[in-house]
Amino acid sequence: MAETVRVLVVDDHEVLADALTEVLNAQPDLEVVGTANDLATARALLAGTPVDVVLLDHRLPDGEGVAAIPELHEIQPGAAIVMLTAMTADSVLLAAIENGAAGFISKTHGVGEVTAAVRSAAGGESVISPDLLVRLLPRFRQEAQPAAPETELTGREHDILGHLAEGMSNAAIAGEMGVSVHTVRNHLANISAKLGAHSRLEVLSIAMKQGLLDRP
Repeated sequence: MAETVRVLVVDDHEVLADALTEVLNAQPDLEVVGTANDLATARALLAGTPVDVVLLDHRLPDGEGVAAIPELHEIQPGAAIVMLTAMTADSVLLAAIENGAAGFISKTHGVGEVTAAVRSAAGGESVISPDLLVRLLPRFRQEAQPAAPETELTGREHDILGHLAEGMSNAAIAGEMGVSVHTVRNHLANISAKLGAHSRLEVLSIAMKQGLLDRP
């Protein structure tokens, strides 16, 4: 994670976008490098500005944020995208996860939760409560598909998948497995590459659909 986390705020409510910018810029380790009121502006900013975390609203004047996640990842693959939304319907949350979102933060959450979410996303963590994760995971299992022949995970990688499904952080997984956080991150990077995922949550959605979490 960079010393200063660079944030792009994408929201069509200018008052909220300005308030978020002020709050984030007040933190010594966070910097808002741009704000956008629509997807077209967000694309342009991402194309020319290094960004660590995108706070992305769902309903925007020129499209839905959830549907735009894959395109935004194509422009800047390394940026973690956190949905900033009042939409809590499972269908929206599931679509966001499948498209590679790092998690969600409600517009009703306090300042501390927003800044914590940005830091977590920048550090490669999932921005989702364990309760919500437990609620959503079975929905992916309902759409289970056979694993592709080339998808082969090691025993250690399967162990990490199991811990991810419990909502554990990298540090908690490292403590449970008796390894360093760096080792956990390396395993997660390998799993993500094998599954073609952009976030920990997308790793879980693909793993559930392929039945990888059911394997020993």
